[in-house]
Amino acid sequence: MEYTELGKTGLRVSRIGFGALPIQRTELKRAVRILHVAFDHGINFFDTARSYTDSEKKIGIAFKGKRNKIILATKLYGKNKKDILSLLEESLKQLQTDYVDILQLHNPQQLPDPDDKDSQYTGLIEAQKKGMARFIGITAHKLTNAIATIESGFYDTLQYPFSMLSSKKEIELIELAKKHHVGLIAMKPLCGGLLADIETSFAFLWQFENLVPVWGIQRMKELNQIINLSKSPPPLDAELRKKISEERKLLGSSFCRGCGYCLPCPADIPIPMAARMKYLLRRAPYRKFLTVQWQKNMLKIEHCKNCEVCKCRCPYGLNVPELLNEMLSDYIDFAKTKGIIIERTKGNI
Repeated sequence: MEYTELGKTGLRVSRIGFGALPIQRTELKRAVRILHVAFDHGINFFDTARSYTDSEKKIGIAFKGKRNKIILATKLYGKNKKDILSLLEESLKQLQTDYVDILQLHNPQQLPDPDDKDSQYTGLIEAQKKGMARFIGITAHKLTNAIATIESGFYDTLQYPFSMLSSKKEIELIELAKKHHVGLIAMKPLCGGLLADIETSFAFLWQFENLVPVWGIQRMKELNQIINLSKSPPPLDAELRKKISEERKLLGSSFCRGCGYCLPCPADIPIPMAARMKYLLRRAPYRKFLTVQWQKNMLKIEHCKNCEVCKCRCPYGLNVPELLNEMLSDYIDFAKTKGIIIERTKGNI
């Protein structure tokens, strides 16, 4: 396993991080086994969050007695200093430790005021003073927030979505973080499941030595695939660059990353999945998306209330209602090619 220094923290982390969101969907015994295998193969960086249901609990069980051999990062949604400290206490309890290595604010809409004695930032600093967190960071989906985090000088790390579909301006963050000695963590290296070519995705991110991707892992076969790639990283040759170019042309920039910040939806539309349905049908086993239940889920788009709350919440500035309508039309057409007739009753949104 190769390791790199995470910005000015001095932490030596494995160049492949373990994204622990998916293990909340994995049975406890199996999840612990996956975490142990990751550790045995040299992965020492594990990223989770208070909001990932029992993810922290599973990590706590898996690494009891090995705390000093791993680097733990978690995230909190707290609105103020009191929230941060209270939520962190719960995280530490679940993780079975008295500190985390990196404490991150979970995608704040704007960076907290460092001069506000009751702000989230003050909570992070207080957690450091109490020895509950060694370093502090921000997770962001908005490029403006990401740049502000790096340039502020207040944070040790930034976690931001990076993949082979990242724009030129997003890639420039990597050099900016290096310049300011901010540790850079890459979330969503597969764009929330849209990218099926893991080898190409891995090769693209591997070229940046100061960027640490956290790969969301739910199954042992996924872990083994990432471990094998780390043992013999594929070169980013002309063939892989061509694949990247083709993917960028196909998906462009106006696609849903599945972050879920658009939720909840008053019409109960499963937006993070529905807004990507066109691609999921063609990049994943399509039959699971043509069930009666999924037909009902997609037809919920017909009952959109036009509140546009999802549009306002989207950190990528997508016109979500318009995108959903496009996905439903494509869904109906695709189902028809498979012999399934789905009737729209209310027309366009």
